[in-house]
Order: sequence, then C-alpha cells, then structure tokens
Amino acid sequence: MPDGRPEKPAPLYERVKQHITERVARGEWADGERLPSEHELMAAFKVSRMTVHRALRELSAEGVISRIQGVGSFVSTPKPRLELIEIRDIAEDVTARGQRHGVKVLRLEAIRAGIEQAMAFDLRPGARIFHSLIVHLEDEMPIQIEERFVNPVFAPAYLDQDFAVLSTTRYLQSVAAATEIEHVVFAFNPDAETRSLLDIGPDEACLRLARRTWVSAVPATHSLFTYPGSRYSLGSRYKVGGEGLNQQRTGASAADVIV
Repeated sequence: MPDGRPEKPAPLYERVKQHITERVARGEWADGERLPSEHELMAAFKVSRMTVHRALRELSAEGVISRIQGVGSFVSTPKPRLELIEIRDIAEDVTARGQRHGVKVLRLEAIRAGIEQAMAFDLRPGARIFHSLIVHLEDEMPIQIEERFVNPVFAPAYLDQDFAVLSTTRYLQSVAAATEIEHVVFAFNPDAETRSLLDIGPDEACLRLARRTWVSAVPATHSLFTYPGSRYSLGSRYKVGGEGLNQQRTGASAADVIV
C-alpha cells in the first residue's frame, strides 16, 4: 500500500531514455534516423557523459537504437534478420582466385579502452585491450583495411602472433569459434588516412562491415573491415526459407568476416 511519501524522482539516465523512446514512439525520429550526439544530449539534459552512455547503452540492448562506433546512434525499429554473410578468410579467397595475397601489418599493440570500446567489451574505460590494423592486398592493390579490437581474456597471446604469415582469421578461429555474431554494413565517405591506405581518390565512397563476436556470452572481438567502393561489392543468393545459402561476390575480394 502507498505510505504517503512522495515517489523518488527517476534517475537522470531514465529521463534521457524516456525522452528518446517517446520521440521515437511519436514518429518524430524515424527508423534509421541519426540521434543527437552525446554532447548534444549532455547539454540538453545537463547531465554527465556517463549518464548519457548508460541511457544509450540500455536503449541499444532493448533494440530501440543501434550504435556504430565513430558514427553515432540511430533509431532501430526491430526487424527480422537473416544471416547472409558467409564466413570466409580473405587470404584464402584471394589465393583461391589465383591472385597473390599480401598484408601490411601497421599496428599490433595493447591499448587502453576508450568509452566505446569499454562498452563493447563490458569493461571499464582504461582497461587493457589488444588492437591491430592491417591492410590486405591483392596483387599489390589494397582491397581491405582490417581493424580489430580483441579482448585479452579471449586471446591472451594475440600480440605474440606474426600476422604477416598467419592471418588473424586463422589464429582467432584456432582459439575458439564464435557463438554469437553481429554484423552492421554501411557506406561512408572515408577520411584522408583511409583514402591513403586504400589508394583511392577523394570522391570515392567506402563500404564498411562492423562485426562483433561473443564466445560463451563473453565479448571476444570488435572488428571493422573497410573496402573501396569501386573494387568491392557483396551479394547473396539463398532459398526462401533459409536453406542453401550461396554467397556471390564481385570486385576484388569477398568479405573477411571471421571472428
């Protein structure tokens, strides 16, 4: 029974969540529309960044929004998903077509997790994680930038590997197979560094596959695969009902979408 005392005000993060969910429900923010930035929400509600992060994290877990690192948060009306991306090693794919595969290992290091990476791995900001940045080539032509963030709990020997010889895909598969996978594919206009690594012009768009994997409910990897739009496309052919997946590829390479 009510005891006559006034109810406690809702936590600040709940106010942010309610504001976003109400605007989505009213149709003011449509499916796929980008939300205000974290700084804009902080200013509007006069709350801390951690408060906004908690609100967005919970909305993402509830399926109200989707979050893409370095891009932003977007309204995400729940939709049925059909897995259309075949698991494949880019090194094997290039070789299978009779071409010469090459790699440039640009970074292989331990870093401190920022807010976004900490959230992706359910760690505290500043926690130690592994990071690699590799450019894949086909007959000396850049076809993919592979950036991976790896949970040290999942692959403690990641930094000890020679990824000029053994692909990250092969190594991570040897550690453990992913039990849960998330894919987000989007096009974007690349920055100067990306254009330089892929050797493309200023007007060319890129395709990016953002991939997260879990092993036994533990976040294992967060990977970003970036492709030049003029050299890559991804399609699929499958039977209605989900049987008989057969991925089709055009361009220089198929997606490297392993763990």
